[in-house]
Amino acid sequence: MIEFIAQNMAPIMFASLIIFLLIGYPVAFSLAANGLLFFFIGVLVSPYSGGSINLAWPLLHALPDNFYGTRVMSNDTLLAIPFFTFMGIVLERSGMAEDLLDTIGQLFGPIRGGLAYAVIFVGALLAATTGVVAASVIAMGLISLPIMLRYGYDRRVASGVIAASGTLAQIIPPSLVLIVLADQLGRSVGDMYAGALIPGLVLTGIYMLYILIMSIVRPNSMPALPLEARTLGHGVLSLIVALLVTGAISYGAYRYLAPTQGDNADILGFAVGVIVIYVVAIIDQRLGLNMMSKLAQQVVIVLIPPLALIFLVLGTIFLGIATPTEGGAMGSVGALIMAGLKGRLSLDVIKQALASTTRLSSFVLFILIGARVFSLTFYGVNGHIWVEHLLTSLPGGETGFLIGVNILVFVLAFFLDFFELAFIIVPLLAPAADKLGIDLIWFGVLLGVNMQTSFMHPPFGFALFYLRSVAARVPYLDRITGKQIAPVSTGQIYWGAVPFVLIQVIMIGLTIAFPQMVMRYKGAAVEPSTIDLKLPDMPSLSPLGTPPADNGAAPANGGAAAPAAPGTPDLSQPPNFGDAAPAKPAAPAPDLSKPPSFN
Repeated sequence: MIEFIAQNMAPIMFASLIIFLLIGYPVAFSLAANGLLFFFIGVLVSPYSGGSINLAWPLLHALPDNFYGTRVMSNDTLLAIPFFTFMGIVLERSGMAEDLLDTIGQLFGPIRGGLAYAVIFVGALLAATTGVVAASVIAMGLISLPIMLRYGYDRRVASGVIAASGTLAQIIPPSLVLIVLADQLGRSVGDMYAGALIPGLVLTGIYMLYILIMSIVRPNSMPALPLEARTLGHGVLSLIVALLVTGAISYGAYRYLAPTQGDNADILGFAVGVIVIYVVAIIDQRLGLNMMSKLAQQVVIVLIPPLALIFLVLGTIFLGIATPTEGGAMGSVGALIMAGLKGRLSLDVIKQALASTTRLSSFVLFILIGARVFSLTFYGVNGHIWVEHLLTSLPGGETGFLIGVNILVFVLAFFLDFFELAFIIVPLLAPAADKLGIDLIWFGVLLGVNMQTSFMHPPFGFALFYLRSVAARVPYLDRITGKQIAPVSTGQIYWGAVPFVLIQVIMIGLTIAFPQMVMRYKGAAVEPSTIDLKLPDMPSLSPLGTPPADNGAAPANGGAAAPAAPGTPDLSQPPNFGDAAPAKPAAPAPDLSKPPSFN
């Protein structure tokens, strides 16, 4: 029995961790306690393991180095987490979500499903500025859900689209989960962001496609806004003209800057066009010039500040100007400036943001410390080799591995959130993926898309809990129409999430089938045949024992030209420094008919 335990310590240890987590123990303490318990057992049964357990008491001395080394306390990559968390909470308190939802809702209001389109669009913008799921879901649940219910939206559709749009913060940069995945996979956060950008936008488009189909199949489930609710009036044509003028200014600036700025001229030209149209809209609104419609003014004034913040964070990262940590720091300063300009920045807001940031950062730090203790023992019992053999032996090669891993993560997401999956499961999967030749950025983005489902899974999806906390539980009187509005039940929230979970599963399949969506982070492929290496001209070197060549120059004082340098020397012989080398006698041919002589 002892031999069986010793030789199967890795699967027993992993199964015990899952049991601890399902019982409900905190993740960080479950990891640390499990690691220390099995370290003690492993040392005792090590003589019966046949060499499969490599644990000894002095190995515990490595724990302080693991804690204070580059993987935990000195990890610069993880510094981005508190910066982006602080930025997201300050923006959520600044009222940016309210302004965006109101303005974009007015823009899309005249069409069926307009409010749902607005929620998805704003969810993507909030994801690109906050990176925090809770802030996005709660803000949209408080602002959009009452409006959608007021104008007759189906409760399942309304709750599902709000919860799903909030989870876009998981995959659209600057996502917190992408930072953790990059750290655990040993890859650059900037590359992870660049790889996840297109899949995040594609997923947003699929959400909108679903709303379009539903508005055709079930038009009564998502009616258009009535005329009396369109407070900004009409003015789409004015907005289109403003966009065309912005494009023309941007193109002109690009042509002017191209000779001096090179590859950055397009981004700088676009920035010039956006700044010009924003200043024009502000002047038009303040002076009442009526050059633009009220709708166009509001859209430009409300949209450009978050877009500028997105450029400040992601643009500097993608251009290589700033690291993700530096981008997060600049984003935090930008969020404070935006909140201050709106008059929403106060000491209470800063205190709440700092408290939430400290709480989340401590949560991540404790999980990471527990994971270090667990991994020390797990690697000591050769658990990584067991996992690698288990996964690489799956049928189907690379595709079979990806399908099997995604099924495993999808099932575990019913019980674990994305931080737990990232710190426990991903370090076990990464070596097997690397051995199979899978690009780890592609693998990380694929897991990031999959981990979105951990927020949407009934019955433990956190996005569903966030929405449940702000959705009406009892009937109430609407303050605009005066009608009684029925509450939203928990079952309606859960059923509303199911179609979007299926969409996320479809997105996983698309990411596997079309890896080019992610692999574009590498840039354009270089054709080796087009590479032309040119070496600078160098003076010719004379062979050993010959005078230096004069490169065709005329001799001094009218002397005769130097004789030409001899040919290439025989490097198999010792160098000749001017003396005649003695002739080497030829070696006599051996007589092979007699046995060899060693005298």
